[in-house]
Amino acid sequence: MDDDALAEDLRQVIGELVRAVRVSDTMPSGESAILGHLDRDGPRTTADLARLRRVTHQAAAKSVKELLCDGLVRAEPDPRDGRKLLLHITDVGRAHLQRERAQRAARLNAAITDTLRPEEQQLLRDCVPLLARLTSRMTEP
Repeated sequence: MDDDALAEDLRQVIGELVRAVRVSDTMPSGESAILGHLDRDGPRTTADLARLRRVTHQAAAKSVKELLCDGLVRAEPDPRDGRKLLLHITDVGRAHLQRERAQRAARLNAAITDTLRPEEQQLLRDCVPLLARLTSRMTEP
């Protein structure tokens, strides 16, 4: 298999895996991604979130509006620039995100244990750091 074929096969199968894991999600992926950023990175502006997600400001603002309406995030004036609003994940938002993550992990874990032999599971474990390195390289500025 040549390098281009490996790259395309990997892109395709990882995309399919991500979509399969998200089948159990109860919220749109954009909203879930925003909650994830706020949980991992702390308060952000809508513009920050749009840049991190690589979407338009309008797309991020639409997701933020839904999250605000559902009480999953709250907005406060930015202490460094009062014209901006910083978005914070709420306790309700964090609990919702944790449930989403747990559902995804359970679905994936069930597939792993039902499908792969123990030695294949170890091989998959060994691949995780490689995939993490690839991801890190792909997300470098």
